[in-house]
Amino acid sequence: MALKSYKPTTPGQRGLVLIDRSELWKGRPVKSLSEGLSKKGGRNNAGRITQRRRGGGAKRLYRIIDFKRRKFGVEGTVERIEYDPNRTAFIALIRYEDGERAYIIAPQRLGIGDRVVSGEKVDIKPGNAMPFTGMPIGTIVHNIEMKPGKGGQIARAAGGYAQFVGRDGGYAQIRLSSGELRMVRQECMATVGAVSNSDNANQNLGKAGRNRHLGKRPSVRGVVMNPIDHPHGGGEGRTSGGRHPVTPWGKPTKGARTRNTNKASQKLIIRSRHAKKKGR
Repeated sequence: MALKSYKPTTPGQRGLVLIDRSELWKGRPVKSLSEGLSKKGGRNNAGRITQRRRGGGAKRLYRIIDFKRRKFGVEGTVERIEYDPNRTAFIALIRYEDGERAYIIAPQRLGIGDRVVSGEKVDIKPGNAMPFTGMPIGTIVHNIEMKPGKGGQIARAAGGYAQFVGRDGGYAQIRLSSGELRMVRQECMATVGAVSNSDNANQNLGKAGRNRHLGKRPSVRGVVMNPIDHPHGGGEGRTSGGRHPVTPWGKPTKGARTRNTNKASQKLIIRSRHAKKKGR
């Protein structure tokens, strides 16, 4: 999909750059593959804010996506490509030969009428899914499982992808777009191709109201708060916030490492995404 820019006829239109969605399906989603979604506003079950800067936004229906792709050997045809308000990627509606329908994350270069299939060893075509055991090295993939049968978790956002770079014992080595090199079991499923809507990062929403429609509330910097509200707050005149940037709860931020190196999955990371940075 291409980007669409606007003439500055109003302040909100000045600099506005959006995704051109004219080729997407304009109707409602399939009723049997969608369900209601209640808003959380960043609150947990105790009603406390655990994720700041969330709330409001347009009402949404949740589209049930098939992240597992375990329907082996049954070909499906792409009926249409749809917008999904719950993710940055587009989704594709698949009708299988046995009549069943499902939503999958739409990869790049997948169009209406294309055929997709999942199996132990299938063609290397966008939208086809298979385990790493039958995949040639060098393949670009997305929607990668971290545990066999759990469903894809890695590379699901717009434009996301990873590259299958090698095998080691029972593990497949994949290089993520962050630069991280990690291993997953070879029995894990992955879908061929990169995720659609790669231009998503190049949008300019033009006005604060568009972010509010997405459910994003304003972000207030700590240095403009009072001392009671944030460790960076207070001071005479304009101050930069001190020497060590921290969160409102005093934890180091802006680059400080917070990952627990005793995590069980730590041994599956061959090279950290930070390794390429000098002096880190």
